[in-house]
Amino acid sequence: MVRDSSCQKHLDVVLEAAGFDLWENDLVDGSVIRPVSKVLVELGYSPEEFARTIDGLLSLIHPEDLDVLRQALDAHIKGDSENYHAEFRVRSKSGEWVWYANYGKLVDRTSTSLGRRLVGVSLNVSERKLREREIERLNARLVEQNAILQELATMDAMTGVANRRRLLELGESEFERARRLGHALALLILDIDDFKAVNDVWGHLNGDHVIRRVASICAQNVRVNVDVVGRLGGEEFAVVLPEVSEAPAMALAERLRAAIESEVVALDGGGAVTRTVSIGVASLTADCESFVSLLARADRGLYAAKQHGKNCVGKAEDR
Repeated sequence: MVRDSSCQKHLDVVLEAAGFDLWENDLVDGSVIRPVSKVLVELGYSPEEFARTIDGLLSLIHPEDLDVLRQALDAHIKGDSENYHAEFRVRSKSGEWVWYANYGKLVDRTSTSLGRRLVGVSLNVSERKLREREIERLNARLVEQNAILQELATMDAMTGVANRRRLLELGESEFERARRLGHALALLILDIDDFKAVNDVWGHLNGDHVIRRVASICAQNVRVNVDVVGRLGGEEFAVVLPEVSEAPAMALAERLRAAIESEVVALDGGGAVTRTVSIGVASLTADCESFVSLLARADRGLYAAKQHGKNCVGKAEDR
């Protein structure tokens, strides 16, 4: 008996040094054989307040965590898990929620009985949970920052539309899809007419205002998450139009031309300016070998529009 008492004292010392609190419950009559005294003291309770029954202790556990605890316990009682393990929040006397981990095992298990006594330990894991939440927060922030960086890498910084590299990537992807499925695909190329005069007369900052307004008008007049507006460079833009044949592409080009012509752009230092665009249109045909070849056809249409006096819409066949 002295040996048992001595072993128990040694066990208590080891568990306390490791931060564990030993407990024992009777699962048949619901009584607490050995309460979680250390846990109750940490939480600001006296051992008598909630240590009489299992239900009394369960009343301290966060409602959202009760199912987790019960499922872990049921799995162990049924023999689906070798040990019982659950992590949950416990309400302190001051109202704060503190994270604990429970580890336990049924004893007195026989071939005809699943055992009535559950013996285990509890451990305060609040610091670990705080670290885990901080890591999760930092990971979420990292994912967000990576998404922003990815967007910046594919976006034209001045206008917010796709940059040239992204435009060519998406254009090639849409080209391959259209060829594979036998669907329509159209492409517009827009160039701001006589743009050099804007820079020469009103300055490059005002030239940037004009470029941004043209990009904005294009983005506002196409299908969101379907069509792709991109800046090829300088004052030249392109619009990729999946599932669009030549006639509706020509109609959209004309709407864009008219909208840009009627737009009045305010200038820094006072005054305003209007500008027109020439637009080339191309649609997917059997002789197109790649998106680049479709781009070349639209470029020939743009050249035709310039040759016809600018501020108009042209096709390669118009040359």
